[in-house]
Amino acid sequence: MQLTVYFTWSCSIFLASGYNSFSKSTETIGKKQYQVQHGSCSYTFLLPETDNCRSSSSYVSNAVQRDAPLDYDDSVQRLQLLENIMENNTQWLMKVLNQTTRLELQLLEHSLSTNKLERQISDQTNEITKLQEKNSFLEKRVLEMEDKHTLQLKSIKDEKDQLQVLVARQNSIIEELEKQLVTATVNNSVLQKQQHDLMETVHNLLTMISTPNPKNNFMAKEEQISFKDCAEAFKSGLTTSGIYTLTVPNTAQEKKAYCDMETNGGGWTIMQRREDGSVDFHRTWKDYKMGFGDPAGEYWLGNEFVSQLTNQKRYVLKILLKDWEGNEAYSLYDQFYLANEEQKYRIHLKGLTGTAGKISSISQPGNDFSTKDADNDKCICKCSQMLTGGWWFDACGPSNLNGMYYPLRQNNNKFNGIKWYYWKGSGYSLKATTMMIRPADF
Repeated sequence: MQLTVYFTWSCSIFLASGYNSFSKSTETIGKKQYQVQHGSCSYTFLLPETDNCRSSSSYVSNAVQRDAPLDYDDSVQRLQLLENIMENNTQWLMKVLNQTTRLELQLLEHSLSTNKLERQISDQTNEITKLQEKNSFLEKRVLEMEDKHTLQLKSIKDEKDQLQVLVARQNSIIEELEKQLVTATVNNSVLQKQQHDLMETVHNLLTMISTPNPKNNFMAKEEQISFKDCAEAFKSGLTTSGIYTLTVPNTAQEKKAYCDMETNGGGWTIMQRREDGSVDFHRTWKDYKMGFGDPAGEYWLGNEFVSQLTNQKRYVLKILLKDWEGNEAYSLYDQFYLANEEQKYRIHLKGLTGTAGKISSISQPGNDFSTKDADNDKCICKCSQMLTGGWWFDACGPSNLNGMYYPLRQNNNKFNGIKWYYWKGSGYSLKATTMMIRPADF
């Protein structure tokens, strides 16, 4: 007996799956129809009727009876075997259906994930579009600002160029005026000296005519009479400020010096004077030892003479200072003397009073004297060469009255100028200075 099985399968994908069902129907064509519903899918099996099988068997049996006997039980067993096979196939199909269901769920989840991802991509695309629009707007603003700043910078550069031209022109004018001022100052100093000499000569002549006292003939014949210092000349009756001849102690040498017979009772021997920059003070050790300049103007009396003079008895030192604003100040030391040349003309000072600072601008204790060719300071930088002039520098300390002379409007922020730190600071170059000495018992 042959058994033919007809199988059909139809499936549709829905958003939700149904439950499994099994139904059995009978067609009029003499075949059994088995339909299995699994979710949205249905499976149909067509099997021949048992009666037909039996009829066929009877037919076969009748047909075979003429030839050989037919075993009816054997046919029943075959049919039972086919039903078992169908049952196994049905179970296999159920497994397939379960697997298909899982695939449908995975496909649905994948579809949902894809939709979510598409929405996220769409949202991000919108954000990117907005950012691009904003960036485009910002770029436009930046370009506008750059153009504006470029115009401003060009305008500022043009103004700067104009100011530089104006400053250069003004600097040229100022330099020319300064040259004229220096020339006028020098000429004025020469005229003042000539006027001073003329007045001194007239005064001496009038004194000689009116008074027959031999002492009054000193100003006309100063080369014939000399004194140890200006205090001695003052006590001798000579009370007019001017140039006097002094005798170097323990020698027969004579030295010209200016005597101030008016300040604080007179008798002052001028040791140093700066007033117009007409004398170069950046000198050698020998120059500062012997002295240089013009006693009627700017000059340095000489370290050797001052050393021998101040070691005979106690002397006081007074320093007069003037700035470019018309102010004056002084520092007075109650005790002053210079050591000898072997001790580098070391300065010794005690007892400071005055208006030019409560602290001494000459470093204490005393320091050795230095010049551009004799470095005796406490700095490896050679202060005399860097600051110019000869002075008791210590380590390029707070004072240097022998520095470069700077005229008005050029005297600020000058490291190598004429400075007195505790009155005007380190960068201010003074207009005029005077160092004077006289005996403490005057």
